[in-house]
Amino acid sequence: MQTTNHILMIRPVDFKFNAQTAVNNKFQQASAQGDVQNEALKEFDGFVALLTSNGVDVTVIDDTLTPETPDSIFPNNWVSFHANGEVILYPMFSENRRKERREDIIETIGTHFTINKITDLSTYETQHIFLEGTGSLVLDREHNIAYACKSVRMDEKVLADFCEKTGYTPLVFNAVDSEGFPIYHTNVMMCIGDTFAVICFDSIPNQQEKENVKQSLSSTGKEIVEISFDQMNHFAGNMLQIENKNKEHLLVMSEQAYLSLKKEQVTALEKHCKLIYAPLYTIEKNGGGSARCMLAEIHLPVK
Repeated sequence: MQTTNHILMIRPVDFKFNAQTAVNNKFQQASAQGDVQNEALKEFDGFVALLTSNGVDVTVIDDTLTPETPDSIFPNNWVSFHANGEVILYPMFSENRRKERREDIIETIGTHFTINKITDLSTYETQHIFLEGTGSLVLDREHNIAYACKSVRMDEKVLADFCEKTGYTPLVFNAVDSEGFPIYHTNVMMCIGDTFAVICFDSIPNQQEKENVKQSLSSTGKEIVEISFDQMNHFAGNMLQIENKNKEHLLVMSEQAYLSLKKEQVTALEKHCKLIYAPLYTIEKNGGGSARCMLAEIHLPVK
């Protein structure tokens, strides 16, 4: 199944601008406000409340003050949970992000869900090559396709290993912002739902690669909703389709992303899902990630 009702979120205790990630994440901007952690916490708690009020099962785990992990609010980059009971750990570009991997989080998840296997790809960090989870990968879980744009955070050797271990087929392409700078994570320029896809085709400069992606999406039955560079910059690509306890499909995004959409785009998406959104401005500005980045989907079998 493409969607799940079970989500892991990490509640921040020291959220702030991370200089280590900003070198290749052009969505990040250091905020002048002095209460970044407090504002981010309000946004986080409001986001959790929105999800739970819409019938989503959210496991919230508090971050710790030590070690210092300013980006712990984005757990989908270091771990993914799969329907066969497999947990995959990923190699991270920034040294301070590697400290986000916590055994106790996996143990907590394991009390409610069945874990059959843990696959640890993080050892690739010793080779200085990376694959940052479902940030680098946008997964079509029904058709076993792993969409991935090239960047220093997505190495094709690690991707090949991931695909060999999981049975996914890679679809790799180049993606850049409006100034030609490589996009750091695939999940800021595209989102895959069960019957639709949101994507910024303008960010794929190579015509053949663009056609390859279009063909793949069309052949797997996705209605394509295109977004512009400006909408991508407002995190309209950073959405996630999930479901609630009543099996109703939800498309989760930030308020900024929702407000950037045109009426016809909203209409197109509402044919597939109920749209829900939360204000995440502080998190987006300082962290360079949005709603999708904050959600680690738990597809593990429930005990």
